[in-house]
Amino acid sequence: MGRAGQWLMAMLLGAGLVTASFLAGVAWRGGGTAPLVPPPSGAAASAPRVVTPRGDLAADEKATIALFENASPSVVFITNLARQQELFSLNVQEIPQGAGSGFVWDRQGHVVTNFHVLQGADAAQVTLADHSSWPARLVGTAPEKDLAVVAIKAPAARLRPVAIGSSDNLRVGQKVFAIGNPFGFDQTLTTGVISALGREIQSVSGAPIRDVIQTDAAINPGNSGGPLLDSAGRVIGVNAAIYSPSGASSGIGFAIPVADVQRAVPDLIQHGRIQRPTLGIQVAPDSVMRQLGLEGALIFRIERGTGADRAGLRGTRRDVWGRWTLGDIIVGLDGQPIHSAGDLLVALEQKKEGQAVSLDLQRGDRRIQTKVTLSAANESGGAEEAVR
Repeated sequence: MGRAGQWLMAMLLGAGLVTASFLAGVAWRGGGTAPLVPPPSGAAASAPRVVTPRGDLAADEKATIALFENASPSVVFITNLARQQELFSLNVQEIPQGAGSGFVWDRQGHVVTNFHVLQGADAAQVTLADHSSWPARLVGTAPEKDLAVVAIKAPAARLRPVAIGSSDNLRVGQKVFAIGNPFGFDQTLTTGVISALGREIQSVSGAPIRDVIQTDAAINPGNSGGPLLDSAGRVIGVNAAIYSPSGASSGIGFAIPVADVQRAVPDLIQHGRIQRPTLGIQVAPDSVMRQLGLEGALIFRIERGTGADRAGLRGTRRDVWGRWTLGDIIVGLDGQPIHSAGDLLVALEQKKEGQAVSLDLQRGDRRIQTKVTLSAANESGGAEEAVR
């Protein structure tokens, strides 16, 4: 066969393969029975499916919608700002370094949030539900409760104070609702139930926060400082933390009970910190006690003229050779065991100025008991604080 014949055979073979491939495609698409037919044209072919009526919303759906619409105007978005100086121009600018949530406390512009939302901030900005933004002024902090109050100069008409509930009669299993700004998505609603009560978490200062509410309502970064609501739309807690190895919601979130908030916020607004009655002492950090292998609240310094001074309590001191002699270690208050400085703060929360309390002390190798009359916080400069 000549070159022309070979070329002709190749062309015929290629055409046969193309035809076979086309027929195989038709058979696969059409089930092997008929070629593919284009759909008919016209209005009937492009008409949408008929919508099936759903009827009215369920009662619980209506209740949730009403709760969100009523409560969400009280919830704010807080941006934590840090001041940074430009290298060449030396201009100082504020840049966002974190964010969280909060809620309007009153029409004077006070906003409640977590202390850790504002920790390390040089300034803060509050964005209301109407998307208006306002510079915030720090009013007071309670690191031991992970609570803080800021103030904004927004018109009262723009401020919707949140409804306050009670955390004293909560039940495991009752519905709860969280509104906040997880991952910066503002005005986000999550729902769940109270999954446990009486939990304990550690505050930023290291002091324990007790009677904390545990919930399975999704709480993610950015929810901190926002309200946890009951089914009546009342605040029963402040969302503070999650338990999660990944940092995202794992179904275990914690909220500071509103009873703590009710006690703390008026003091934060008026005094800048919680005004507990005081023994009139400064205590050593718990880290020192751990290094010594001891438990309790070690008295480091006694404030003159206070109940502790009058009762003859002893602080930690150094002798002429430079050696330290440990002061009294408080191991009990009114029968309540004291294992740390944080325990002492919690024990004093329920006490009042002028009240006499019974202290169990470890003094050297002796265990003694004495009574101390509590002073006003401003009488000795504040409540019992760890020496830094």
